[in-house]
Amino acid sequence: MLNKLGREIPEKIAGIKEVKPFEGAFAIKPTGRKVGSEVTGAPKGNSKIVDSIKEAIIKSGLKDGMTISFHHHFREGDYVLNMVMDVIAEMGIKDLTIASSSLNKVHEPLIKHIKNGVVTQLITSGLRGKLADEISHGLMEKPVIIRSHGGRARAIEMGDIKIDVAFLGAPSCDQYGNANGYDGKSFCGSLGYGIIDSKYADRVVLITDNLVPYPNTPASISQTDVDYVVVVDSIGDPKGIVSGATRYTKDPRELLIANYAAQVMEASGYLKSGFSMQCGTGGASLAVARFLKEKMIKDNIVASFGLGGITGQFVELFEEGLINKLFDVQCFDLKAAKSIGENKGHCEIDASLYANPFNKGCIANLLDFVVLSALEVDTDFNVNVITGSDGVIRGASGGHCDTAAGAKLAMIVCPLMRGRIPTVVKKVNTVITPGETIDVVVTDRGVAVNPARKDLIEKLSKTKLPLFTIEELQEKAEKITGTPEPIEYTDKVVGIVEYRDGSIIDVIRQVK
Repeated sequence: MLNKLGREIPEKIAGIKEVKPFEGAFAIKPTGRKVGSEVTGAPKGNSKIVDSIKEAIIKSGLKDGMTISFHHHFREGDYVLNMVMDVIAEMGIKDLTIASSSLNKVHEPLIKHIKNGVVTQLITSGLRGKLADEISHGLMEKPVIIRSHGGRARAIEMGDIKIDVAFLGAPSCDQYGNANGYDGKSFCGSLGYGIIDSKYADRVVLITDNLVPYPNTPASISQTDVDYVVVVDSIGDPKGIVSGATRYTKDPRELLIANYAAQVMEASGYLKSGFSMQCGTGGASLAVARFLKEKMIKDNIVASFGLGGITGQFVELFEEGLINKLFDVQCFDLKAAKSIGENKGHCEIDASLYANPFNKGCIANLLDFVVLSALEVDTDFNVNVITGSDGVIRGASGGHCDTAAGAKLAMIVCPLMRGRIPTVVKKVNTVITPGETIDVVVTDRGVAVNPARKDLIEKLSKTKLPLFTIEELQEKAEKITGTPEPIEYTDKVVGIVEYRDGSIIDVIRQVK
């Protein structure tokens, strides 16, 4: 069947109860009730510590066919997922679904566990590295289900994802299961994705390398949600939480894009004291905050809050009094990871409060600006952030579609071309964020405004910004790069992209 964007959607999908084609960003209204975890009692005594991961797995009752979860707050520094999966494989448990908040290059060992039948389905926000490449070329029988961060929280709370056992890395933990992410040698900052898992999984196993005296307060994960605690030598490398995506750019092209973006924000009328914002992790996205800082100081503008994956740049703005509060679902660098434990106004939030569309008010709904990156944007303003120009998975849905839907001004910043590959195209490989929720596209060769935003077109036409239609930008790119050769796919679906409301916005097919 075809969805609203003309994307062909399978009628049945393994791991999805009811296949609903995407019909619009706000077409599906919240219904139903939240689910809950199984009711259990605490073990006798004042400690939940078990001797090993194996013992925790045995006590959890993990069996063939169940669903387990992990968080990705350690990113490329994560040791927990591979450590746990190796023990599970040794125990002979098979046919598991892994519902991790995201997967990274460091999780390449999952390939062997998929090949030997230990893992038969993945539910995640994104995939990278060799694991992503193998899946793009048909490694798995069941397609990977891609959910946004807000969509994952919604799916867990509504029972679309039923987590049997959550294995959560905890940088600081006491013997009864109170944990936080900002103390200890493996600190990662916010545990915003792990918090949701701890509240809804039937069994919760915390894995720590930093056991501290009871009570470990304040606790991000509460003792009331934890079954077992395992102490190991190391759960992760803090240096690995800083990915290349969070770099400070000196690229003149990215700085030009950021300058244009800051001008768009200033001209929009939303840039005034009390405004709110989130910036993505690309070089140009992060550079926007640097340009805004000058304007904020000059005009005595103070933001009400910054949201999202928080970076050191946002911490600096907060510490300089230019942002009143930081709402942090994950820390993107060590400066942010330390700040959340030191600054009272740097507030840890879970993924549902961040971006779940089916609660009574996620913070993404209160954004004035969100500045996001893109691998591709098409002439309908649809955005791809997950598959490359070769069709291979190499990114993540993240909070992209969540924040675009919630913000008053959702802006994409990207170069017009990368090498000889156009970024503005007629049709993106994979839709993650629908064009109806994107307001402006800013490139180094010009700015395009969604025709639905006549108010923005009028305001920006009074500036010196180089304004074009999105079609003109696409033609400009193609004149330089030529028309790209179409990617060859097989009929096999290797990935399902679920929109934040549970509808299916696109599929990813196997690359030939």
